[in-house]
Amino acid sequence: MSKPLRFALNRMVAPRLSLPAFIELAVTLKAEAIEIRNDLKGVEIEDGTAPEHVRELCAAKGITVLSINALYPFDVWNDERRAHALKLAAYARDCGARGLVMCPLNDRADPRTEAQRASGLRTALSELAPILRDHGILGFIEPLGFEECSLRRKRTAVDAIKAIGGLDVFRLVHDTFHHHLASEHEFFPELTGLVHISGVEDAEAPLATIRDGHRVLVGEGDILGNAAQIDTLLSSGYSGYLSFEPFADSVHDLADIQTAIGASMDHLQKSLS
Repeated sequence: MSKPLRFALNRMVAPRLSLPAFIELAVTLKAEAIEIRNDLKGVEIEDGTAPEHVRELCAAKGITVLSINALYPFDVWNDERRAHALKLAAYARDCGARGLVMCPLNDRADPRTEAQRASGLRTALSELAPILRDHGILGFIEPLGFEECSLRRKRTAVDAIKAIGGLDVFRLVHDTFHHHLASEHEFFPELTGLVHISGVEDAEAPLATIRDGHRVLVGEGDILGNAAQIDTLLSSGYSGYLSFEPFADSVHDLADIQTAIGASMDHLQKSLS
């Protein structure tokens, strides 16, 4: 028998539940950890929930807060980004989160050259490293596989982390959706701090047209190769969480999200045993 997978729930899996109900969902599904977000209206963090309240609710139920998702666009560094980074880092520390997810600029109108993007990435990491150290949290860098994204591949992030001496505070997010979209074949299990999982079942859609709205729970019809990606990560040393992050309205509209996530967990556990 293979050992049980360690599942977590990103807030995106059930963005309309209250925080106590979301934590209860995790408990019921035996997912020991959650990720909260700063980009969802009407729930924490946007609704003004104090970080200490998040910490207390999670501690009472034995739930770990993996991350706040996300500082964006982290690789375009300026005074506004610094202020936002400081605010989110303080919230992450105070709510007990292990780290802060950081997403790069994803904009077709980005005028920068590859060299400027590379320089911007190193600058941002150099500025973020001391902030993360001061707050005792990690920075989870999440390359986005979209063609227009300024940081598509994990290799680029790894090289930049090493160049600025940031191996102590930076980790990668391996997102199965973005890994597939970027046609990336390299895995960095030793530097991976978090794995985001979601499935895509539209086999007809050209790769370049697949967006967040296509992302559902991982099931039989998945075309992203989630099971194979997870198997590679686990067999090469990754031992952390697999966090469900579906963006599709069809998932958010489900009357019984608990059963649906449970079925996806079972599917992955069977696929990997």
